[in-house]
Amino acid sequence: MSGPLEGVRVIEMTSVVLGPWACQILGDLGADVIKVEPPFGDSNRQLGPGRNPGMCALFMTCNRNKRSVVLDLKQESGRAALLKMAATADVVVHNLRPPAIKRLGLEYGEIRKTNPQIIYCATYGYRADGPYSDKSAYDDSIQSASGIAMLKARAGAEPSYLPVIVADKTTAMAVVYSVTSALYHREKTGVGQEIEVPMFETMVNYVMAEHLYGRAFEPAAGEMGYARLLSPDRRPYQTKDGYIAILPYLNKHWEIFCKAAGRPDLIEDERFASLSSRLKNIDEVYREVSVMVATKTTKEWLDILTPTPVPTMIVNTLEDLLEDPHLVETGFWKTYEHPTEGTIRLPDLPTRFSETPGSVRLLPPRLGEHSVEVLRTTGLSEDEIEAMLASGATRAPKTD
Repeated sequence: MSGPLEGVRVIEMTSVVLGPWACQILGDLGADVIKVEPPFGDSNRQLGPGRNPGMCALFMTCNRNKRSVVLDLKQESGRAALLKMAATADVVVHNLRPPAIKRLGLEYGEIRKTNPQIIYCATYGYRADGPYSDKSAYDDSIQSASGIAMLKARAGAEPSYLPVIVADKTTAMAVVYSVTSALYHREKTGVGQEIEVPMFETMVNYVMAEHLYGRAFEPAAGEMGYARLLSPDRRPYQTKDGYIAILPYLNKHWEIFCKAAGRPDLIEDERFASLSSRLKNIDEVYREVSVMVATKTTKEWLDILTPTPVPTMIVNTLEDLLEDPHLVETGFWKTYEHPTEGTIRLPDLPTRFSETPGSVRLLPPRLGEHSVEVLRTTGLSEDEIEAMLASGATRAPKTD
């Protein structure tokens, strides 16, 4: 087997990161993912460095294990071809806003007429029945709406965005677990269903796991916000020659660390004597630890604390990750020879299955690379496919 989802066919109508990354994960797990793109392609084909037009970095890292089919869904022949493809699919994933998908006539009710057992997953910014439903949504706007951007302000800094596409990728993982859960349900019952995965609600749920805090109770038992995470002093500690991550969290950790730092007096200090007291005085904890960590080099701290249970870790830069000894030893970074892009680097699948391991079977496709191949499987004749190519309802890359 090539993965736990071998035999599952996914029709993907998404762009940017959320949908493509979600469907890439489904493809990594063995699904046959058919990426349906408009004639101009996924917008991420143009973002970042690249060797050829339409094959730029942000597309390459979110679109392996897929076949690319171009369909102009505004043309009737393109829409009809999509419905034929959906008839033999297990899953449809799209990230078009509700009005847009309705204009195309490709909402759940229409797809279900073609395939009653389809699992139809719509992922977009906000739940479709709320006042924000028509708003466009990108990672920045969802970080703002969900409270993430203001967390820095709670920690004493200016409001800011996390420098990672956290809303898109977290919601992408919600798409994956929702789709696989629906597949499991269908396996038991034979019944397909419609799934809605909104970014805003997904990220509010994500943030509030720790930050609902005192408002988890009614009446409130305290303020919102997990104090340890909101301290302005929560950051990697500076050593004599660099930075290190140390978290003497539990009582045992605190005792070991204070002894190693030559400050056993802090073990019994009433401000720090228990986990609860350290949380109440978290700013002072961070400041005291900062002073102690600055007395030694990074290597000295690693040598002292690595054999202990105190959570201790190096602080990598992006560049360091390519040479990280753990990632190198476990074979995380993979290189491949792409037929048009030359040698490319991609991360490994992070999860491992003992019986059904996933794999990289297809490298990121050129725009429309598989259009003709896939359309032939729908029952369209060669003349019909040629007509679609001529009208622009589909396209395929030029061959040398």
